[in-house]
Amino acid sequence: MIHASTAGGRCFPRIGNTLRIDTEAEWPGQFDDLGDARPLGLWVRGTADLRLWALRSVALVGARACTEYGAFMAATLAAGLAEKGWIVVSGGAYGIDGAAHRGVLGAGGATVAVLACGVDRPYPRGHAGLIGRIAEQGLVVGELPPGEHPTPSRFVLRNRVIAALTRGTVVVEAAHRSGSLVTARAARRLGRHTIGVPGPATSGLSAGVHELLRQDAVLVTDADEIVELVGDMGELAPERRGPVLPRDLLDPAVRQVLAALPARRAARPDDIARTAQTTPDDAIAKLYELRALGYVERHGDGWKLTRQAMISVRGDADVR
Repeated sequence: MIHASTAGGRCFPRIGNTLRIDTEAEWPGQFDDLGDARPLGLWVRGTADLRLWALRSVALVGARACTEYGAFMAATLAAGLAEKGWIVVSGGAYGIDGAAHRGVLGAGGATVAVLACGVDRPYPRGHAGLIGRIAEQGLVVGELPPGEHPTPSRFVLRNRVIAALTRGTVVVEAAHRSGSLVTARAARRLGRHTIGVPGPATSGLSAGVHELLRQDAVLVTDADEIVELVGDMGELAPERRGPVLPRDLLDPAVRQVLAALPARRAARPDDIARTAQTTPDDAIAKLYELRALGYVERHGDGWKLTRQAMISVRGDADVR
């Protein structure tokens, strides 16, 4: 049975879907940020409250012809966001979009696919099964009435909906002319967070992301860092620290003397004291303490790092 609903003077058929217009309680208020460009209504497949979901949502977008790295990052970030209770919004396309949706579904989370066509016409066709799963576990939305096909201009219009609906847009992989950059630029104009995932400097599919990062986008590497940006105050990413090394357990004054020794030659106590900004007597006392711990050894009138200490102190730093 076909019903009719009206939005902004236009009549749309309803074929097992729901039309939500900007006068309804479930309408996301953030669409008002688009001004005259805001959608007059959205067709929705699914039963969730789009307005509530939009309050805690993040867009994950990127290249269709993505790399394995890009697909892995998109799925991992999406699953991490889902586990933290965030809604992941994307465009249902091949590549990054599909990986993001699958990452959420695999984690048992909620995701929204915003289509550039009627919600009854899954596009691309190869994602019919995926979009069906999204409709069951999340929401499939579209601005166009059922039966409408996608066109290049409709993808651009779709991207503004993704940007406005969410609190931030994460671009996982994008070449210089990627459509996902349109979404990121729309997010920036709307005052939303613009976020990028870095890739290899030699990858053309990361060139667009790197250009965003050279401007005002924020670099992220995991879901915690995304939530720190788009979440509430206090939702901080854990502090990133390397492994605890034996030298980290030394007294700060002893570490300062240890750091003052040259990498490959012996040094006199006066020179070590000057570099460590302490007295010669104090430097000598600390050097004997370090010798007992196996960090330094005497060479005539000088002191030198042991081989073990060179590995411990320098780590993977550039040793000169």
